[in-house]
Amino acid sequence: MKFTTAKAPPLKRGLMATAADDRFFRNIVTNMRNGVLAIDREGRVVMINEEACRILEIAPDAEDSGRHFSELLRHHHDVVRILAGAFEMSTLPNRAEMRLKPSGKVIGYTLSLVRDERLRVHGAALFFKDLTLVEQAEERERLRDRLAALGEMAATIAHEVKNPLASIEVMAGLVRRQVAERDDLRGMLSDIISEAKMANAIVVEVLEFVRPIRLQMDRTSLLKVVEDAIPLAERKIARGETRIAVAIPEGLPAIHGDHHQLCQVVTNLLINALEALGGQGAVRISARMKAAEMEEQPPEVELVIEDDGPGIPAEITDRVFNPFFTTKPQGSGLGLAIVRKIVDGHDGRIDVTTGAGRGTAFKVTLPVGLPGQLGF
Repeated sequence: MKFTTAKAPPLKRGLMATAADDRFFRNIVTNMRNGVLAIDREGRVVMINEEACRILEIAPDAEDSGRHFSELLRHHHDVVRILAGAFEMSTLPNRAEMRLKPSGKVIGYTLSLVRDERLRVHGAALFFKDLTLVEQAEERERLRDRLAALGEMAATIAHEVKNPLASIEVMAGLVRRQVAERDDLRGMLSDIISEAKMANAIVVEVLEFVRPIRLQMDRTSLLKVVEDAIPLAERKIARGETRIAVAIPEGLPAIHGDHHQLCQVVTNLLINALEALGGQGAVRISARMKAAEMEEQPPEVELVIEDDGPGIPAEITDRVFNPFFTTKPQGSGLGLAIVRKIVDGHDGRIDVTTGAGRGTAFKVTLPVGLPGQLGF
């Protein structure tokens, strides 16, 4: 018998190629050495590969697809918290690290949105890797040693520079009083004092950034934190005609945190807002309880500091928390880096929503309960 092969119509060939491609890419994800967990907009699990099950210590089950991620990850509250914010945050975590509390494993993870060809968001994907493997652990140890040495060197240099700056400021002040009749000299000496104070402030910020964070944890009121932070910010920058509105419910639960460090977080964010507004506009500080995705998840509070200023250009939004990155002519670029360091120390997270001409809103989410004992 003779067989002949008919030429398939173009549409059919396209569908066959699409199905083959789909199987191929699913095989890639299944066999990846990184954990992959994908969900849709409703929170249903679309895919979880074997490596993800191994890292999370979840028994692979064909029925996992279609379950809500909070049910599948009921023993991993921190992972649930990250996925729960996937569709709310505009700046998703990239190459971040987290300790899984049930097992003590440390994972490095990246959270990405899944968009179609029209850029519509259809879901989110969490990519993560077990960093407790021997080769990663050794590399992280070497990196930690290098960073520790760099931090010690920076702290030493900053400390040594701080003392001469203080002497310059004092001596310039003495000379200025002795030449009170010379307006030209008094002006130059005032500039010297001003520059010395600015340099000293940068040195202080460098010391704060490189020193290990030491939290004095206690029950503290978020409203009291904001009330204490506002005058601290106003002492560092003129408020002008800018209006500051506080909308924090008195019945908001106390959080377990370091009152002084949290004051610094609010102070730094408020200073940024006041500088952006230039004595005009308004700043609104609000807080609320955030609904938990599952019953076992610890409750969280969300603090938002937003202004109606010029906003931050989209092309630099991802860099605002990087150390030493600044758009200010005389800024140190450490204010927001210190803010993130403190928030991370409280097992919290921070996100920024902004755009040119749309104002800026910083959202800080903090757990109400006792945070994990992580090293920073």
